[in-house]
Amino acid sequence: MPGRRTWFASDSDSSGSAADSDSDASSAAGEESEGNRSSSAVAPAIVRPEDCHTVVVLPLPHQPLFPGFYMPISVKDPKLLQALVENQKRSFPYAGAFLVKNEEHTDSNIVTASDSKKSIHGLKGKELLEHLHQVGTLAKIASIQGDQVFLLGHSRLLITEMVEEDPLTVKVEHLKEKPYDKDDIVIKATSFEVLSTLKDVLKINPLWKDHAQIYTQHMGDFNYPRLADFGAAISVANKLLCQEVLEELDVSKRLMLSLELVKRELEITKLQRSIAKAIEEKITGEQRRYLLNEQLKAIKKELGLETDDKTALSEKFRKRIESRKEKCPSGVLQVIEEELTKLQLLEASSSEFSVTTNYLDWLTVLPWGDYSDENFDVHHAQRILDEDHYGLADVKERILEFIAVGKLRGSSQGKIICLSGPPGVGKTSIGRSIARALNRKFYRFSVGGLSDTAEIKGHRRTYVGAMPGKMVQCLKSIGTSNPLVLIDEIDKLGRGYSGDPASALLELLDPEQNANFLDHYLDVPIDLSKVLFVCTANVIEMIPDPLLDRMEIISIAGYITDEKMHIARGYLEKNTREACGIMPEQVEFMDSALLALIENYCREAGVRNLQKQIEKIYRKIALQLVRRGVSNEPTQEITLVEASEQHTGVDIATEVENKSLRDALAEDVSVHVTQTDLSCENINVVSLTTKSEVDHNINEGMEKVMEALVDSATEKVVVDASNLDKFIGKPVFQPERLFDQTPVGVVMGLAWNAMGGSTLYIETVKVEDGKGKVALVVTGQLGDVMKESAQIAHTVCTSILHEKEPNNPFFMKSKLHLHVPAGATPKDGPSAGCTMVTSMLSLAIGKPVKKDLAMTGEVTLTGRILPIGGVKEKTIAARRSGIKTIIFPSANRRDFDELAPNVKEGLEVHFVDKYSEIYDLAFRSDSGTRAS
Repeated sequence: MPGRRTWFASDSDSSGSAADSDSDASSAAGEESEGNRSSSAVAPAIVRPEDCHTVVVLPLPHQPLFPGFYMPISVKDPKLLQALVENQKRSFPYAGAFLVKNEEHTDSNIVTASDSKKSIHGLKGKELLEHLHQVGTLAKIASIQGDQVFLLGHSRLLITEMVEEDPLTVKVEHLKEKPYDKDDIVIKATSFEVLSTLKDVLKINPLWKDHAQIYTQHMGDFNYPRLADFGAAISVANKLLCQEVLEELDVSKRLMLSLELVKRELEITKLQRSIAKAIEEKITGEQRRYLLNEQLKAIKKELGLETDDKTALSEKFRKRIESRKEKCPSGVLQVIEEELTKLQLLEASSSEFSVTTNYLDWLTVLPWGDYSDENFDVHHAQRILDEDHYGLADVKERILEFIAVGKLRGSSQGKIICLSGPPGVGKTSIGRSIARALNRKFYRFSVGGLSDTAEIKGHRRTYVGAMPGKMVQCLKSIGTSNPLVLIDEIDKLGRGYSGDPASALLELLDPEQNANFLDHYLDVPIDLSKVLFVCTANVIEMIPDPLLDRMEIISIAGYITDEKMHIARGYLEKNTREACGIMPEQVEFMDSALLALIENYCREAGVRNLQKQIEKIYRKIALQLVRRGVSNEPTQEITLVEASEQHTGVDIATEVENKSLRDALAEDVSVHVTQTDLSCENINVVSLTTKSEVDHNINEGMEKVMEALVDSATEKVVVDASNLDKFIGKPVFQPERLFDQTPVGVVMGLAWNAMGGSTLYIETVKVEDGKGKVALVVTGQLGDVMKESAQIAHTVCTSILHEKEPNNPFFMKSKLHLHVPAGATPKDGPSAGCTMVTSMLSLAIGKPVKKDLAMTGEVTLTGRILPIGGVKEKTIAARRSGIKTIIFPSANRRDFDELAPNVKEGLEVHFVDKYSEIYDLAFRSDSGTRAS
């Protein structure tokens, strides 16, 4: 126990040397006190401890004192300490040592020394007596040093009554062991077990060995009571169990209790030894491994087999840069040499060493001056682009121009191309096709939602976990300095607390700056002028103007129905069928089904949703085929085995489920099928005369097998417009054209959105008639721009009606309600003005507009028509709704002329500058206005 020290003494010591020392000390103390005290009376000396019947009580907080053992105790009570000193001076050096009881609801294993002292400090008289065990030990006061009193246990005591309260003095009765039979086999067996356990403990704990030697020297040979006391005294187990040993007068029971304590001590000692051994093995193993590794390094270095870590790293970095030393810029070579010199001066265990190592690793792994060979064959590029994509003539033309310039110059210069368009039109796949056509390495990274500029420009090297930017990582992974880098979703760049990534891209995408692009991590200029950047965006209005200024915009408006049909038939349907494992002869996908699918389910500008729907159809077809028992698993290969020159064995491994077919096959190729081989997985062909006959028979047999399999298959699945809803459900879209002939006050307009183009109706009705009721109510979840357009249109209508029909007071006394259907869809934009004017005028003059007419354009207060955007998308939407006549602003004539012929086919398009021209076109079918 911490703070407890124990000595051993024999009865002879207590009467001999110890008594002599005590008498000397007491005589010296008596001589010292003669000058201070007038009384010289000294009590007669008591020689025998058995005559002590009244003793001063010493509370023991931790362990009981056993006969024959020393124990130091700290006495804080001044009166008690003074009484002990006086008793020692009067040659009565005895006191009673009694163990303190535990507090109620406390555990002796948990209570601490400070808690014990607090619990007995300040207790006096009867209160203190109640907190003490009744059985204790007569202790001889060996010496007193300050407040430290050294006690020597002598015999057991029992408190009978209290004599004095302060200091607590009690009458005691000396206890003797009960008589016992020394030849009792139970006592002998128990003592032998105690001795055996003590020996086991002595082997493990050398401290106990010293205790046993000192005890036997002072106490003589062990007898049964002494053996029990020894086992309990040197145990550090629960103090209450030790108190039970002290109180037990039956020697047999005392031995059993002592055995329990010694067993516990043995387990504690074993556990202590195992913990110490585990810790020691761990420390020793690490030290041994370290020493062996150091010795191995020294041996390898001495033999020249291996250099140290720093030398090996330097050699690795030098070897990397050696092959491209001539192409590497001089500034980069200088930085590499400086860092290699710095590396030799650093300790391998320092943090700067790892930072320098990583920096050199990035510097030497980049492809300085390494360029891949480009293919400047325009015809090759044209063929690849046509294979991968249908239509997109403007995109393909721009790529061919890039290749032609590179061929004439002999080298290509990097450009920044931005492909803008709705989702699903193939922007990302176009970038991959361009890389294949140019024979360039392809690298894609998406910047959608990117808010940390370090992803573009890299981190500072001083940061923990610093990394270069995406462009440097691209060069490392690609291995060339002229890849095609696709920056996807550039219009969705984020902006957070870590900076503005859009501004960080300026240096990367600026042709005047990216020849010396500076990454924060590398801190050396990198030439990116040969990199071809292709960016993709859905809406270019979301791209910051400084960044947009550095790009070349190529707009991909989307696909019309004819283009979607061609893409679905030539690409999507074929690839999806092969991906689902369906044979062409097992399904027939009618053109009517594709047309219905495009018109009623997939009206968006792209073809991604169209591909999803085709995949859904083929999955259901695959399920039908499997439920009918069809299996398209590939047949196993045919293996020819030549046994000898006269005999040739042929194994045809295939699965034929039909027995009659299997017999026919065996007969056709002259084979013999055993009756036990029911699966027909191995068919052994009998000897044939020549190899040509073998090949002929094999080919003929396999053809008949395939024909039989096809004939035995289920009937062909036909997908047409009538059963399309069984595969993908009811149509999602209804016809956008609600009226064959639009009624009075209703006009069709053309709109643009991020998914492509669409048509919408603008309706106007008269709510109330009467003088002073002039007002305009606008509904349909319109934005601020369209609300202003409605007010402008109302004013323009008043002016035009007054000009055309001066006697018509419609707008002077009518309250109108203008509505744009699909109110749940937000609508805004400056292209519905002329449509609103036409709708109001139609209501005012009571005449519907021309049949199959749609228009778009913004009108001013003076009746001028302003240009609009999204000409291709709006034209496609008009064709989809069956519109024959379209009205565009004159400023959009150039945009319409650039459209593909198949988009413009069958359309009557009029270009107008003033609204009066629209009036003539909309309400006078015999107008002579020239069409485009």
